[in-house]
Amino acid sequence: MRNSPWRRLLRGASIQRDLEEIRDLFVRYVKEETVQPLKDLGRFILWGTIGSVFVGFGFAMLLFAALRFLQEQFHVLDGSLSWLPYLIVVVLGIAVMALTAWRIVSGTAKRRLKATK
Repeated sequence: MRNSPWRRLLRGASIQRDLEEIRDLFVRYVKEETVQPLKDLGRFILWGTIGSVFVGFGFAMLLFAALRFLQEQFHVLDGSLSWLPYLIVVVLGIAVMALTAWRIVSGTAKRRLKATK
């Protein structure tokens, strides 16, 4: 029993070391399961917001370009019909926003929800 493998394991064992291992295990678990996913979520939201701002800015520039195109190319729309290019651009903008909202609402999350039922 003198050279038992269990004796070597128990020789360095202490409650203090076990508590430190448990604490280290808990800290690693919390970092892996809570802190890291929150960091990843924050990064996802940050890049999504930046992308949305750029897409929105580009969309606004396209609407201004469409307005200028209608005003410059169709001189029939001068005078009493000068409001018509603005109406066309507003309707175009509303249509694109409605299409975007429809695609968001009927996206993959809704299909996934139907698949689980």
